[in-house]
Amino acid sequence: MTAIAPGTLPKSSPRGSAARARLLRGLLPALSLALVLIAIAWLNPRAISYFGFNLMLNLAIPIALATIAQMFVIAGNELDLSIGTFVGFVGCVTATWLRDAPLLGIFVLIGSIGVYALLGALIHLRNLPSIVVTLGMSFVWQGLAILVLPKPGGKAPDWLLAIMSFKPPYVPFPILAALLIAAVVHFGLMRTSYGVILRGSGGNAAALRRAGWSLLRTKIVLFALTGLFGVLSGMALIGITTSADANIGNGYTLLSIAGVILGGGEFVGGRVSPIGAVLGALTLALAASPLLTFMHIPPDWQVAANGAILIIVLAARVLISRKER
Repeated sequence: MTAIAPGTLPKSSPRGSAARARLLRGLLPALSLALVLIAIAWLNPRAISYFGFNLMLNLAIPIALATIAQMFVIAGNELDLSIGTFVGFVGCVTATWLRDAPLLGIFVLIGSIGVYALLGALIHLRNLPSIVVTLGMSFVWQGLAILVLPKPGGKAPDWLLAIMSFKPPYVPFPILAALLIAAVVHFGLMRTSYGVILRGSGGNAAALRRAGWSLLRTKIVLFALTGLFGVLSGMALIGITTSADANIGNGYTLLSIAGVILGGGEFVGGRVSPIGAVLGALTLALAASPLLTFMHIPPDWQVAANGAILIIVLAARVLISRKER
């Protein structure tokens, strides 16, 4: 047995340090959310209650769904700059046609998911930059939303209002919905064989092609999933606000990108985390209004404060990633 010289300590192995860095990197979204909750509890303890969480997380569900929608695109090394206006278009359809002419509303929403799938095919076949294509589509969705609902109004369907106003005992509905969204998407994307293929299209497209899988099909599926969760986000938003506006979802584009990145996702490499994305969306929902309001920050500065929070978290992640390498 080798003796250790007095005054010296065995150095930790590089593998152990990297494992701790990976663990800390994975826990960073949860730590960010915990810090925001601690700050809210310190500033206003009464907010940490059943009623308080229902009020603070009122808009967390549509933000989480939009973040998941963006996450599918980012998993394929793409970016969607139209998800916000698409959510607004879905909201206008939900508050008008889906209520007054349900069959027409359902047909339009399913067709919009098909349009997203066609966008994925177009981007792949013509090798077009997704930023440019989706930026152009953002104007299309905005124009269609104005045609459907020229001025704010409409009303959410009664069944949608009932779903979004559901109040289960003990645990607030937004928290239950967030847990369900995270669990379903995590299982489908991270625990199934086809989920590995979808992530592989962004992680190593060449290897996926050599294995015989169609990159065109994976791109279509990823964009179709983006459209599906964008539809769910728009419907959930109208179920909360009860009426619609063509500009109601414009801010969701940047929120969804920030939520994915805050949750541990990266723009390249197919590295995404459904659970982290939902946690990032909850963090943004809490920091966007309750925390900054309790800190008496003027509304004009709240967007800047959100950006500062995101920069701080990203800086911490860069330091952790350096240690991991």
